[in-house]
Amino acid sequence: MNTALTPLVRSFVSHFGEMGSRWGINRTVGQIYALIFVSPQPLHADAIAEALEFSRSNVSMGLKELQAWRLVHLKHFPGDRREYFEAPQDAWEVFKTLAEERRRREIEPTLSMLRNALLEDPANEADRIAQQRMKGMHDLIELMTRWFDDIQGMDPKTLAQLMTLGAKVGRLLEFASPRRLPAQPSTGSSKE
Repeated sequence: MNTALTPLVRSFVSHFGEMGSRWGINRTVGQIYALIFVSPQPLHADAIAEALEFSRSNVSMGLKELQAWRLVHLKHFPGDRREYFEAPQDAWEVFKTLAEERRRREIEPTLSMLRNALLEDPANEADRIAQQRMKGMHDLIELMTRWFDDIQGMDPKTLAQLMTLGAKVGRLLEFASPRRLPAQPSTGSSKE
């Protein structure tokens, strides 16, 4: 297998490594994922280590992390004892998987903490104010998670259409807001 990276692939892999640290994963894991994502065939750990010039142990740890995030899948070939890895090629599937994992790891524990905090009796005025602010945060996160649940089942084409509606829906909602609607004609009743 030729493990030399083309300039195009090397640029993508390098960028993903740099961005990985901003997304909460380390550079090595980001680069491993990027290489697997653009590879035309599944890769085994030795090929990944050679192509990226990483130690085999770093690659193994990175692959375990990517499997925990459900971003790569294990594949076996008859007659070959090595484990191969491939990434889903559909960008929507990758996005949905990342969103689900971030929700499970970050959002759900926060919601759980907020629910517990809102059940507490405030000890003083400062706690009452803190709870009010926590309730606002809780309600927003709950709204977003319900929205996320609603869109999870949509097909990618519908999701793409939905995402292009942002500004259009905003203008429609603004147009339909009560302050813009014409005054209703009086019915002539004196009970108003």
